[in-house]
Amino acid sequence: MWIVIAVVVLALVLLVAVTVPVVGRLSALQRAVLRLERRQGEATQLQEGAAELQETLAGLERRAETMQERLAVIQAGRGDQSGKHALPFGR
Repeated sequence: MWIVIAVVVLALVLLVAVTVPVVGRLSALQRAVLRLERRQGEATQLQEGAAELQETLAGLERRAETMQERLAVIQAGRGDQSGKHALPFGR
């Protein structure tokens, strides 16, 4: 009878000894999961910011093209390719 109780107690002690480090690792894994989730949120915000910047850049490129076209029209109207202004009343 005592042998059975000793074996059961020894098995329980062994089970606790094995379980404690696993529980400690689970806590560390939970902290790691929280850090990864936070970084994922930061990455999502950065992607949204990058998309917004890309849209802004595309708009600026369109504006630059429009300005170049307008400048070409102005220069063609004056017959001056140097880009210098030739005001008629300065002559």
